Amino acid sequence: MKNKPIRFLLIIAVFLVILALALRMRHDNLPSRIKIAAGNVSGIYHAYGAALAEVLKPQLNVPVDVLITGGSVENIRFLRNGRADLAFVQNDSMTYAYNGTNIFSTEGAFKDFSALAGLYPEVCQIVAREKIEGEEILSIRDLDGKRVSIGEQGGGTELNALQILAAYGLSDTEIEVSHLGFDASVEAFRSGTIDAFFCTAGVPTPAILDLAKLGGVRLLSIGDAHISALITNYPFYTKHIIPAGVYPGMEYANYRSVVSTVAVRAALVASDQLSVSTVSAIYRILFEKKAELAALCEKAGDLNRETAADGLLIPLHRGVTGPQ
Repeated sequence: MKNKPIRFLLIIAVFLVILALALRMRHDNLPSRIKIAAGNVSGIYHAYGAALAEVLKPQLNVPVDVLITGGSVENIRFLRNGRADLAFVQNDSMTYAYNGTNIFSTEGAFKDFSALAGLYPEVCQIVAREKIEGEEILSIRDLDGKRVSIGEQGGGTELNALQILAAYGLSDTEIEVSHLGFDASVEAFRSGTIDAFFCTAGVPTPAILDLAKLGGVRLLSIGDAHISALITNYPFYTKHIIPAGVYPGMEYANYRSVVSTVAVRAALVASDQLSVSTVSAIYRILFEKKAELAALCEKAGDLNRETAADGLLIPLHRGVTGPQ
């Protein structure tokens, strides 16, 4: 009789081992650990990555790590050097990396990664003080001579900022440039050491919501002619409207009810070292567990199977294009 509880525990232990093996067999060649290159802790990439990790762990039965990074460009480099398996990226950065152009021209083309899905629009937002030394800031052109953070050097935001400034005939030599990451830009703006900053992120961006409450802060629009020029020169851009009320307490430049700007697309990409069956499982979970993901990260609610491949200028992973 005394051996019955021990026998019962042994049966349970064997059952759990068999169950774990069965779960592993569902996904051939599943890695022992999955690493997701996300972004800074206050950004949407990190929030989305944390949500995805929480959903993937019980489904795949492997540990999933969310890596804090500088964002899109660094995430691609993490894939390239094997430090990450999945990454959140901007569709412009991934196109440059795949073709070995622009910021990736020195490193050369990186072909060993593929796209899973486009996730949501990443909006180019230009946050500025309403007035600087008595001068009202109403246009991007008004940033001439001002202290402006254009994002981390070599990052996706910097690429967007330089392209937008160039559309207005400005270069990084005509403004007092800071290369600050998003968190540092927000802190510098709050402390008064910069006058404006560029941010490419999903809307609403939580840190910008907080800044809006300070008052004296506004978003700058990009003019329609400049938007057209940007889209012509850089086809990954789309026109984007930020509606009134998205950032309560914030003035929109020129007292418009909306802000006109451009957006790129956030995408989830995978190293080609991940097996087809693993990527296929992740892709399926991404859509089947969309409601759970959206409960953890609001932007996950934007995912749409019908438009998931739109705007992606690199190949889709074989785990996506094969039978689901």
